[in-house]
Amino acid sequence: MDGLGFVALLVVGFTGCAEFGSYAFVHPVIRKLPEREHVFVEQGLLRTFGRIMPVAMTACAAVSLVFAFANDSVPHSWRWAAAGSLIAALVSTIIFNVPINLATGRWDASNLPADWKKTRNRWELFQGVRSWLLLAGFVLLCAGFANIS
Repeated sequence: MDGLGFVALLVVGFTGCAEFGSYAFVHPVIRKLPEREHVFVEQGLLRTFGRIMPVAMTACAAVSLVFAFANDSVPHSWRWAAAGSLIAALVSTIIFNVPINLATGRWDASNLPADWKKTRNRWELFQGVRSWLLLAGFVLLCAGFANIS
């Protein structure tokens, strides 16, 4: 494995695992909280995940694209499938999750908009989409390194 491959696995593995862990293990608990606490926790996550993940997801797309173009140690189809999955995750995030995150960050947790739950449910749907795409990108990279045909 070369340095670029190592960086690709590291960045994509960290990001995919963090997002999928949040989707599968954190958000199901948050959904059960009372309204005010639910939004308060979501706003807290925006201050943590919301600072790191935009950089990490962009890095995933960028490093996977560079890796797809530049590396011959992993079969061509795995490299491009991983890049496609990671780019799709980033695009989905920008189109669907980011506008909802911006709105959520402005909400007053004590005086929520009437459609707040519908809005958060839409975010949850696309959180699932991006989480599975990020995890798939990581699995595809790993499969390529394992030389699975």
